[in-house]
Amino acid sequence: MIRTPAEAKDVKSTPGSLDQALDALEHDHAFLLRDDVFTRDAIATWLDYKRKKQVDAIRLCPRPHEFHLYYDI
Repeated sequence: MIRTPAEAKDVKSTPGSLDQALDALEHDHAFLLRDDVFTRDAIATWLDYKRKKQVDAIRLCPRPHEFHLYYDI
């Protein structure tokens, strides 16, 4: 638990999107490799799957606000 502003300044912020979270995991996943919890291939496959099936799929679909902006007459 963070109790002081001095402690809070050392806490990194969390990613703001799934895409950012996947990038962060891709760059720092050594903790998942310890004790053979996961293999590098398993992590790479999972990252690729999440990007293709979720990040890209969401990026390619118009959001409700975009419908309002561009298609609302």
